[in-house]
Amino acid sequence: MAAFVKAINAKIRAHPVLNYVCSTHFWGPVSNFGIPVAAVMDTQKSPELISGPMTFALCVYSATFMRYALAVTPKNYLLFLCHFVNEGAQLTQGYRYLQWTQWGGREKAALAGAVDAGKEKAGQVEEKVKELAGKK
Repeated sequence: MAAFVKAINAKIRAHPVLNYVCSTHFWGPVSNFGIPVAAVMDTQKSPELISGPMTFALCVYSATFMRYALAVTPKNYLLFLCHFVNEGAQLTQGYRYLQWTQWGGREKAALAGAVDAGKEKAGQVEEKVKELAGKK
């Protein structure tokens, strides 16, 4: 049985593509791609849910590992791509966080909500006036 497993392993390792797919150079980045996918999907959520310190930490993390992916031998371009996408998503989230907390985004949203509530109330009053005017 051990000889059979050794033979299968030798056959897999002899083929360059299969050898790559069976390596940590492939599966490490593939399993790590959950982070940038989640970050890209989070860009569609409300900015009030963003954690500033966590976004900063993930920016530093991705920048560090982008460098690491190119420093190892052989260069791991798939890992670089994973962290490049994550860096872009985290920088987008960082901008949204600053927009929301520092540059008046929260106040604009509150004002827009108040205007919408006022319009809704005015519509209700208008309907009530039409109803009362129709009774006379």
